[in-house]
Amino acid sequence: MTASSPSTAVGPGLASRWRGLRWVLLAVVVVVAVATLSAWLTAPRPGGPLDPASTASDGTHALVTLLREQGVTVIEAGDIETVEREARPDTLLVAAQTYDLYGDDLMRRLADLPGDLLLVDPLGTTREVLAPRLRRGDPTDYGGIDPGCDLREANRAGTVRFDGADSYEAVGDAPVTLCYDGVLARYTEDGRTVTAVGNAHFLMNEGLLQEGNAALAMNLAGNRPRVIWYAPQHSQGGETGGGGRIGDLIPTQVKWLVWQLILTVALLAVWKGRRIGPLVAERMPVVVRASETVEGRGRMYRSRRARDRAADALRTSTLQRMLPRIGLGPAAPPTAVVEAVAQRCGLDPRSVAHTLYGQPPATDADLVSLAHSLDDIERQVASS
Repeated sequence: MTASSPSTAVGPGLASRWRGLRWVLLAVVVVVAVATLSAWLTAPRPGGPLDPASTASDGTHALVTLLREQGVTVIEAGDIETVEREARPDTLLVAAQTYDLYGDDLMRRLADLPGDLLLVDPLGTTREVLAPRLRRGDPTDYGGIDPGCDLREANRAGTVRFDGADSYEAVGDAPVTLCYDGVLARYTEDGRTVTAVGNAHFLMNEGLLQEGNAALAMNLAGNRPRVIWYAPQHSQGGETGGGGRIGDLIPTQVKWLVWQLILTVALLAVWKGRRIGPLVAERMPVVVRASETVEGRGRMYRSRRARDRAADALRTSTLQRMLPRIGLGPAAPPTAVVEAVAQRCGLDPRSVAHTLYGQPPATDADLVSLAHSLDDIERQVASS
């Protein structure tokens, strides 16, 4: 009896301590689970510019949430097929200019849709096809701008802050309402109201709290009970309907012939390569000045109206000269280049991105303007 007494005294003590430790461990697990769930729910959701699901500074998640709280049905369309399926005569289509909103076929399909249209910072072909009654005017100054028109949505919002906005002018004698020094333009044609705004900053998450930005955004995007928000974040190019690959169409015999040809060429290269002698320096028969080469290529681009190739050549040359100055390599992503140039020169990142990586110019005048803009950015980087 005396030998068993210590075990009976020690056993209940260990059991009680384990029960207490078990509740502590359970509480720690619950706290960690709640903290993890809260961090996941409140974590920012990144996305592209004007993305309705993005909580980043250039996203529009805050505006979409406000519209839904006011009873507006907002449809987030990620592709043109969704837009065409949801478009109705009583809807408002918000077409926000992104890097993937381009193409003649896409513009034609958007122009054929019913309902009103709100264009956010339209550029080039987007403005010409979807808002043919408007043309680009002079850019406005930074800071707050008063409405200066009789448009109800603008007067209710009051002063709005636009950061480097484009302005618009009426084409011909078309009745167009211009507000905020032309940054906001509206006209009605064939029963369809088209509204164009030359700046997207007042719609973004970071711009809603400035002056009357939120009021103007709500007034323009919330004047219909049903809104389709179209800010494509991926290429809208057409896809083939079939599920097969091009390799499935090639007969098996052709594949064997190709492999035999590759093997023959490889053996011939090895055989001939062993007979090559030392390198011999040879004088060039003709010396062509670099300026003549540049002028010849420029005349060739102009004769073929290859403004896209000319713009790509200008942008590539500018980046090759600027990247060493800002401490980046040739493989630096566009976002890093834009951020570095904007911080060094004090420029608007959107303007820098449009100049360095924007869409090809639509006219020769736009190409000349692009060349001047690239020259200005390079000069500012060199002098900073």
